[in-house]
Amino acid sequence: MAKASTRACPVAAFQKMISGKYKLRIVWDLKHGPRRYGEIRSGLLRGATGSAEITPRVLSRELKALTASGLIDRKDFVEVPPKVEHRRTRKGKSFVPVIAAIREWGERNLSETAVLADAAE
Repeated sequence: MAKASTRACPVAAFQKMISGKYKLRIVWDLKHGPRRYGEIRSGLLRGATGSAEITPRVLSRELKALTASGLIDRKDFVEVPPKVEHRRTRKGKSFVPVIAAIREWGERNLSETAVLADAAE
């Protein structure tokens, strides 16, 4: 019983791994294949109603964190000009169905919440 109490809570560990405004969206966008930094950045700006432009510092931090957590991989090509691509790892690929479930839940429940909030006004 003591061993169980010394382990980290999987939910808390998961929450810490995906915390951040853009991490889920980055992994989701990479489901279509490898992307370069600029492609990831423009993908984050698309469909983000009312969202301010993501700063290069924030995007770099999110990409480094996702790489450190093992969800994405960074591939540097030895060429001029420099080329870097980010792609999902096996762990990142296994995470896409989780994001899809979150997306489906949001489509079902958050749209209802918006309709109910509008009706209450």
